[in-house]
Amino acid sequence: MDPDLLLTDTALDAAVAALARRNHHHFDAMSDAERAQAVLTWRELAVDVLVAVRSTAASETPDGPPGGGLGGRAVLVFEDAGEEDVAVHAAFHPQLEELSEDEVAGTPAQLVALSLIEQLNVEPGEDEPQGQEPAGS
Repeated sequence: MDPDLLLTDTALDAAVAALARRNHHHFDAMSDAERAQAVLTWRELAVDVLVAVRSTAASETPDGPPGGGLGGRAVLVFEDAGEEDVAVHAAFHPQLEELSEDEVAGTPAQLVALSLIEQLNVEPGEDEPQGQEPAGS
């Protein structure tokens, strides 16, 4: 199977539908606004899980050990979230190490991904990105 199929709208919609079915007793009792928020939360959760699965499936070889001895990974997913909005999801393997409140350590690939995410968070007129400062690993 092509691991990229895990990130299609069809796969994400199926994952969200599964979460809605699993949580139907809570979902049915929610207001319309709460339901909309739940669907957004479940979609973010589904993206995180499917990105991790896709990343693992794409990196493994049939005869090799899981992970294939590769370094760290950072997988970024950019998803349309309205007419002009874009949702950005990030998954890191292994997980980033928090060194302090505003500093994390990770592999070179992970730190590049963090840098890109920080650049995307810059508001017009700001000089510095908002968020955590990456540290070398």
